Amino acid sequence: MNSSGYRTGLQEDKTIKGAVMIEKTLAIIKPDAVKKNVIGEIIQRIEKEGFKITELKMLHLSKEKAEGFYIIHKDKPFYNPLTDFMSSGKIIVMLLEREDAISFWRKVMGATDPAMAEPGTLRRKFGFSIERNATHGSDAPPTAEWEINYFFKVK
Repeated sequence: MNSSGYRTGLQEDKTIKGAVMIEKTLAIIKPDAVKKNVIGEIIQRIEKEGFKITELKMLHLSKEKAEGFYIIHKDKPFYNPLTDFMSSGKIIVMLLEREDAISFWRKVMGATDPAMAEPGTLRRKFGFSIERNATHGSDAPPTAEWEINYFFKVK
């Protein structure tokens, strides 16, 4: 664990002196889901799944801010359409906490392609396409730390 309290090792022990290891992840409700007015349903599901929402804000990303967030994909063909989409309307960014937050949030979201997502997942229920798939989540501890710091100042 680093000085900010984030897990830094992929295989880090999940317990500290018998306590549960709480992990942090970033979650985004994307513009398509915001426009569909399903924010409340998604947040209700997050809470039902045992996540604690420790930070939350609604914002409208500029194209530049979206490009910065998805900079890792800069050379991929979907980069421009993705950053256009993510800057097309309001989003909700949240800092979530719980045991195994990263992998569990990804399970709750479902596969990137809503058509391939398991029934009952958020993307299956609210997503439309690979790009317009309602939610985003960090994929690993280092990514989560970077993404959280992109939107929230670590206290």
